[in-house]
Amino acid sequence: MPGEPPVVEHVQASAYRVPTPAPEADATLTWDATTIVVVQVRSGAVRGLGWTYADASCVPIIERKLAPVVAGRPLPDVPGAWLAMQREVRNLGRVGLVSCALSAVDIALWDAAARWLEVPLSRLLGRVHERVDVYGSGGFTSQEPAELTAQLDDWVHRQRIPRVKIKIAEAWGTDVVRDLERVRLTRDTVGDEVAVFVDANGGYSVGQARRIAEPLRELGVTWFEEPVSSDDLAGLAALRVPGGPDIAAGEYGYDLVYFARMVPVVDCLQVDVTRCGGYTEWARVAAVAAAANRDVSAHCAPNLSVHIGVSTANFRHIEWFADHDRIERGLFGGCLDPSGGTVAPSMSAPGHGLEFRPDAAAEYAV
Repeated sequence: MPGEPPVVEHVQASAYRVPTPAPEADATLTWDATTIVVVQVRSGAVRGLGWTYADASCVPIIERKLAPVVAGRPLPDVPGAWLAMQREVRNLGRVGLVSCALSAVDIALWDAAARWLEVPLSRLLGRVHERVDVYGSGGFTSQEPAELTAQLDDWVHRQRIPRVKIKIAEAWGTDVVRDLERVRLTRDTVGDEVAVFVDANGGYSVGQARRIAEPLRELGVTWFEEPVSSDDLAGLAALRVPGGPDIAAGEYGYDLVYFARMVPVVDCLQVDVTRCGGYTEWARVAAVAAAANRDVSAHCAPNLSVHIGVSTANFRHIEWFADHDRIERGLFGGCLDPSGGTVAPSMSAPGHGLEFRPDAAAEYAV
């Protein structure tokens, strides 16, 4: 058994900008690269690893504001470190980049604590599921039909993932005809037995979203993500109807109060562990959702999400996002394989079992 707990000695952050294979787009944004901020915690021989998908400006927030209040604290006392970080950033504002920075440190601290205890992270968090479902996510509006079909074929026929999600509401909802053509192509490609989800990224007006809901139902779509802006709580509530599709939102949540407001107006609450405040805040968010009889779904960062997913009773599935899957497989060892449509973290590897590969990341350093 470990003896007296060691203290956190050092927190280091670094940023990497990884290009996409081609320019990508959803309803309201285009991009050609993704930035990942990696945090490493050291305590003697123990290391902890976390990350967030956010701007490189998170690095000085972590090293100048968060690291000093974490250093010297007992390694397993992660909730105490989290509270100290939240108090330290009061005058910076908790939401946005600050929350992303806090999330990455929190994740690294939980990983380090589990490694010191020599237990899998999911055991330390309290595992309740053996495995959790995943869905393939991508289907960018920038893809030509052949590209979309190839991606769908890879998910469904090669990896045997029975759930897929594509982007719609192209160019702020100005091409609804093409939106529906792409959903029809998706249904024709994957067949009738595969669940089809769509994500409008807040690109529609309430009226547009209401009008497109019926054609989506006819095509068997069961998940309608951010049909309108996630800031439009009344609009989200108005789009929830018997027979679905389920209305989902929450990926831009950075604090507990946001999620408390969001829960009543969605059928499933999305939570991003690299934005919401890490594993510590995720547990509180999931409890708020459970009190309203809502499931939670993990937004992106798939290889970090699985550990809290199996530890959350009211958990639905993980978004196995194409960009993040590619980045994580390239920069980290120990990544999971979503083939078959479910994933399970190791029952024996300490921590989350992921290892940073600095040599692979070096060419992308910011």
